[in-house]
This record gives sequence, C-alpha cells and structure tokens, in this order.
Amino acid sequence: MWAYETTFYQIYPLGFCGAPRENAAPVAEDELAQAAAAANPDAPIMKIAQWADYLQELGVGAVLINPPLESDSHGYDTRSLRHIDRRLGGDADFAAVCETLHAHGIRVVLDAVFNHVGRGFWAFRDVQERKWDSPYKDWFHISFDGDSCYGDGFWYEGWEGHFELVKLNLQNPAVVDYLLESVRRWAEGFGIDGLRLDVAYMLDRDFMRRLHTFTRELKPDFVLIGETLHGDYNQIVNDEMLDSCTNYECYKGLYSSFNSVNMFEIAHSLHRQFGGDPWCIYRGKHLLSFVDNHDVPRLASILTDKSCLRPAYGMLFGMPGIPCVYYGSEWGIPGEKGGPDGDWALRPALDEPAPNELTAFIKQLAHLRSADDAAARALNYGAYRNVVIQNKQLLFERAYDDATVLVAVNAVNEPYTFGAGELNGSFVDLLADDAPTVELPGSLELAPYEVRYLLRA
Repeated sequence: MWAYETTFYQIYPLGFCGAPRENAAPVAEDELAQAAAAANPDAPIMKIAQWADYLQELGVGAVLINPPLESDSHGYDTRSLRHIDRRLGGDADFAAVCETLHAHGIRVVLDAVFNHVGRGFWAFRDVQERKWDSPYKDWFHISFDGDSCYGDGFWYEGWEGHFELVKLNLQNPAVVDYLLESVRRWAEGFGIDGLRLDVAYMLDRDFMRRLHTFTRELKPDFVLIGETLHGDYNQIVNDEMLDSCTNYECYKGLYSSFNSVNMFEIAHSLHRQFGGDPWCIYRGKHLLSFVDNHDVPRLASILTDKSCLRPAYGMLFGMPGIPCVYYGSEWGIPGEKGGPDGDWALRPALDEPAPNELTAFIKQLAHLRSADDAAARALNYGAYRNVVIQNKQLLFERAYDDATVLVAVNAVNEPYTFGAGELNGSFVDLLADDAPTVELPGSLELAPYEVRYLLRA
C-alpha cells in the first residue's frame, strides 16, 4: 500500500491557521452549506495549500489533517460531519486545498471523530430541545432518569468523563449510515485518500469492519489509521479493520532512550514488535511512527539534550513503520503540554516554513523512504534485527529480500566505534554526499550524535 512507502506530515489546522479557539453559536446545516459554497482564496485553511511546494520538496507523500469540520472549539467536539469549520473557511476552500496537495503528489488523510461529537452537534441539540420526542435520542447513550452536569434534563455518556464530548451510539444503524455517508461525501467532494480514526481503541469493532469494507469499495487503496495508546494493536490492525495505528509504545521508547541514555529501551520495544523471533508481535505490520504530535510535548521540549534531535529523527526514519512529522517540528520548534494555554501550546499558528539543518536532514531521510530502489524497500518493508546495543549507541539491521540497510545511531557527544561482523564489506553510505561506496573492515566510527545508513553493496 502507498501509505507504507511514504512520509506523513501532520497539521492541526485550527492552530496552524490561527483560528479563534471558540466557534460562534451553532447554525443549521443548510446555513453551513450555503456559506461554504464558493471558494475564497483568503480563507485561513488555504495556508495549507500555500505550503504545498515546501511539503513536496521536503519529501512528504501524505498530509494528515486533524479535524477541520465544524466544531464547538478544538475540532474533536464536532457540530457537523458534513461541512468545514467556519473559522477555517468553507467546503469549497478545503476542496481547493486537497486539489492543490494532490497536484503536488501529496495524498490527504482526514482525522475522523466517530466516537463522539460536541454538544453543539445538530442531532444532540435536537434532543436537548425535544427530549423524548426527538428522533435522534437513540443516537446517543441517554437516560431520562437522570441529569447531566449541564442541566439538560437527561443524563448522557461522555468520552472518558468529558461531558463536552457526547458519545455516539455506534450500534445504531442510523448513526452508522450517517457516518458512512459523511465519509462518502469527503471522498467524493474532497478526494481524500484515507482516515485517521480518533480514539480507535474505543470504537465498536463491527463498525470498523463495516467502515473497512465501505472505504475499500470507495477506493481500493483507501487507508485507515487508528489512534491507539496501549494494548494489543493486532486487535484492530488486521485484514478486517485498520491498516495501521499509532505506535505509542515506540514513541515513548524513542524520547526516553535518549533522555536516559539507554538505547536498550527502544531496542527492546522494536525487537518485541518487529523482530524475527516467533513471539514478536507486529511482524509485517506498518504502524504510524512519530516523535511528537498535537497531543504530546514537542520533541525539542521533551529532550534533555537538544543535540539528540538529529539522531532521534534518524532512528524514527530507520525503524519499521510509517514516519510522521508534526508541523514545525522538522525545524525544531518547542511546545510544552499544559500551562495556561493547555494543548494549544502544542498547536501554534505558523506563517511560513523556517527550514534549517535539521529540516535538510529530515528531507534527506524522507526522500530515502520514497525512492523506488533497494534501500527504500529495506526501510519500508524490511525485517528488524538488533546488531549491537549499547547504552549510548545502537546498530540495527533492516533486511528485505536482497536489500540490507544497517542503521547506526550515536546518542551522545563523544565518538564511538562499532565492531561487528555485519560491518565487514562494501556499503553505500546513504546519508553522505553523493552516497559513496565505502569499504568497512568490520568496524564503523561514528562522530558525536551521528547517524549512518549503510546499504550493503
């Protein structure tokens, strides 16, 4: 699948485009449709299109756009699953953004929130108004024997105790039909190429099976990626449900290994997931790999030693999975979770790209992944094997058919020389200028914080 051979770039549009944090009062669906009918070149969401040249040059193959649909505030409290948020623009504007990205060879994956909606969602507002008489009362998990913390005159289930997020009843066929019809409209109106399923670990499994079948009929290569935190990813990443999910285990292992100067942690996680032993649990799967996103601190803020930014990205692109870069982190912007701005501190407005040496390195890594050659096949599909594990260094192998790439990472400010039989012979030094062929005598010297990718010649 195309998603296994590319680099994703994640954008949180409400923050990226500098939209107000709270939306205006809810309006009817037909009013949203009328307001969204004509394209506006000055719409805030058009900023994504303005970055298309930069993203193409960076080597991005797909943009993951966090929810751009009409919502109460942060995007995950949806009011309408059919129309773009008025703070960002309209449907025609987002269609133009998707068209521009596609023209640059960049696919579009939309963040889909199917577990819950906001209190401003049109069907929930109907229940608030008509109570028992609402035809939508069974769209949610409601009891008229209690009351909500908002004084609605009925109790309802919220997402993990957050009652601004109203849980949908995914076992109601009318709800499922509404969601699938919304997906059809996104695919036909915007040309999207896949979905990122918010809190996929909570979604009804039968719903995910039906979504899988439905989207494959829309587009045979339509990708489904789930947000998961803990547990067995095989439960939802399989031939009947999702193609991929977020790899939070290795996210934690990545930054923690550098902060504690203990490469054994990430090496253990990678072998546990993708190694060659029969008990390794995710062999052959392609999980979404990342070092930060819209929910966690920026890598530049969470790393104790900021010089580890480069080797951390070197690890990200060398390990199994689909690498995903969060907007602005490719040049190392900071972002702390919490504080007076809450998660908005992780989701800033950016006027234009500000590439630097780190960006150039990530660009090099992204282009290695998207190339049509032996090295890309090994990096995208190769098995994983630890070769040398030290507290401060890691050497691992990615092998696919006749292609083998060795990835060497030095996590500290001192040189180090690896010694291993696997380092004996001719190799293409993939990250060096002009990718020369080098002869190694069974050892490899790394400079401080250096990363090397070596393709066996």
